[in-house]
Amino acid sequence: MTRSGSATVSLDMTTMDDTWLQESMPFAKLIGARLVTAAPEEVRGQLDWAPDRCTTASILHGGALMAFADTLGAICAFLNVRPGEGTSTIESKTNFFRAVRSGTVEAVSRPLHVGRTTIVVQTDLLDDQGRRVAQVTQTQAVLAPRA
Repeated sequence: MTRSGSATVSLDMTTMDDTWLQESMPFAKLIGARLVTAAPEEVRGQLDWAPDRCTTASILHGGALMAFADTLGAICAFLNVRPGEGTSTIESKTNFFRAVRSGTVEAVSRPLHVGRTTIVVQTDLLDDQGRRVAQVTQTQAVLAPRA
């Protein structure tokens, strides 16, 4: 696994960058998630405010924020498994701190625990001023390689 200045990670003949995200995870494309950097110790991404991602009063929907955090957290977990293994979210908890009414949300995902059977990832969601709008902690099951 290598990390370069262009925010690209090579993983078993696969390049993990925003193009990879858009092609590999159709839901990420649907919600507008973008991958900025990806490394086992930290994954960063962005999600723009848009009217079609809002609830009442033009506030970015909490479900959009949760889905964005889950997407980035899953990538972080995946970067911490052994070759051939996969991951699946088995638990997720979100705390919301402030509304997002415009701009771009940045996600920063970091592993809190990397074990043999589970990985726990924390994702901080920040607004344009660097203020935390939400924090998501998720547990990912480590899935054995398919036979």
